[in-house]
Amino acid sequence: MRRQLDNPANIGFSELVRRLSRRKDLLIQEHGDDLIQLAQLRNAIVHDKIAPDFIIAEPNDWAVKKIIQIEEDLINPEKVIPVFQKNVTGFEQSTLLSDLLKIVASKGYSQFPIYRRGKFLGLITAHGLGIWLARHTKDNYLDIEGKTAFDVLDSDRRSQNFRFVAAATPVFEAVELFLNSPYIEALLITKDGHPDGNLLGIIRPRDVFKNYYGE
Repeated sequence: MRRQLDNPANIGFSELVRRLSRRKDLLIQEHGDDLIQLAQLRNAIVHDKIAPDFIIAEPNDWAVKKIIQIEEDLINPEKVIPVFQKNVTGFEQSTLLSDLLKIVASKGYSQFPIYRRGKFLGLITAHGLGIWLARHTKDNYLDIEGKTAFDVLDSDRRSQNFRFVAAATPVFEAVELFLNSPYIEALLITKDGHPDGNLLGIIRPRDVFKNYYGE
């Protein structure tokens, strides 16, 4: 933590925690309260001795396990790969809309990365599909004959409902992206975060907020 602040010599441990808790690129904020409590425990052990052979506090199993866990989280934070690694299917822009709807019904897919000969064009989601279908229904009639994935994508070219992240991105940074940009419906993972790279995984908001951070 001192290295993160260029090794200040006159700042105590608790103040280090408070200052670094303001940083969004670190996990200090998540563990800030525990770190300060552990610092107070350490001070009680070292300084608050009633007699040479008697101290008023000592660490228990919880405290030992907690400090080991915090050390691991701060030094080696979990990365989005392999935590969210999975096979992700990309679709060519010419894929018929009727085929996309069949896949939604049969496989439950809710995100469709769309490509043009290997170049990423955008992301169609089940939410976006629903809006497109609603907008193109007239007098209780909907004609999707010949409509393709590109037609759905092209109807809202300003949509930025996705972000690309690199495989080495810490999980907590992915969480911050969702918190700071509520309109993001998915994070797409490639080796270096390049849109045209091979997809290594995909993260939806519920993956981090319900499944991963359920506790």
